[in-house]
Amino acid sequence: MPYEPDDFLSRHVQTTGLDVNGLVHQLVDEIVPETSANLPLYREMLLTVIRMAQADRNRWDAKIMLQTLREMEMAFSRLEQFKRRRKVTVFGSARTPVEHPLYSMARELGSALGRRGLMVITGAGGGIMAAAHEGAGLENSLGFNITLPFEQHANATVEGTPNLLSFHFFFVRKLFFVKEADALILCPGGFGTLDEALEVLTLIQTGKSPLVPVVLLDVPGGSYWTDALQFIHKQLESNRYILPTDTQLMRLAHSVEDAVEEIAQFYRNYHSSRWLKDLFVIRMHHPLSEAALARLRDEFADLCLTGSFEQQNYCDIEQDEPELCHLMRLAFIFNARDHGRLRELLDFINLAENWAPKPKS
Repeated sequence: MPYEPDDFLSRHVQTTGLDVNGLVHQLVDEIVPETSANLPLYREMLLTVIRMAQADRNRWDAKIMLQTLREMEMAFSRLEQFKRRRKVTVFGSARTPVEHPLYSMARELGSALGRRGLMVITGAGGGIMAAAHEGAGLENSLGFNITLPFEQHANATVEGTPNLLSFHFFFVRKLFFVKEADALILCPGGFGTLDEALEVLTLIQTGKSPLVPVVLLDVPGGSYWTDALQFIHKQLESNRYILPTDTQLMRLAHSVEDAVEEIAQFYRNYHSSRWLKDLFVIRMHHPLSEAALARLRDEFADLCLTGSFEQQNYCDIEQDEPELCHLMRLAFIFNARDHGRLRELLDFINLAENWAPKPKS
């Protein structure tokens, strides 16, 4: 949802004799370009730190905040150079041996993604992570390492390179696994892999993370994800702990070709989405035909809180992303609840048969 400023922090620090709020405004105005839309955000960041200092929190709390800010700023800075490249986060066990069929599959996966110009993000460790990076090569690899006293050392592809980022906190690393991902592929693994799978699905299901393809990949005949899906259908869906359409948020694949094609198909027409106040906007490479738009309005009416779907061009409200002005928009008042149905909507707009014919030259 769009950012809405809250003056609580400002009001809190203004209770002191020192005009902290004025000093913060002065400092930010000195170092930030006056045209920056981020001015109010930077002010509130500084006021947050000042509020903590004013309360003089315990040392552990202060260290957590400091380490978190340092890691996030470092990651933002390092990843800026890869900003416009599509990326796929690959999860899987660090303990998968080289001779295991999954290792060969992960290496083939990395190679296939690299050939399509996609970067491969992993936790930079061994097993599935090392295999995916081997296949992708350094140019197409990003490693988000976690500092542990055992097991997790950076793999040979990314170790000692600018493509490796190290994190102290799991939660910060998790943020970037999801934030940077245009797709996620999950191979079989242990507690960590299952943790990532469920967290990713929860973030997408609740709308806290943009909708991206989530592929559950296993070797031909493998039952790891099949068994997991059976549990989800029997225990979660049947007991109504999740919506039936929530299972559409993930797709099962037993080959590298199917996994990569699932990602390619997701972006065949769909480009990205964003909120503009209460309006949910889907950006598309191709406009929909009138017949497809009429069918969409009928079959997906349940996704609209009010009104219906409108196809429109770039609008002035989106001036912060002028590089996307050429894309067609599908806008509606989304109920912000059923993201599984939203995935079905994206599948619909990605079918070439639903696109408007190109005008004859």
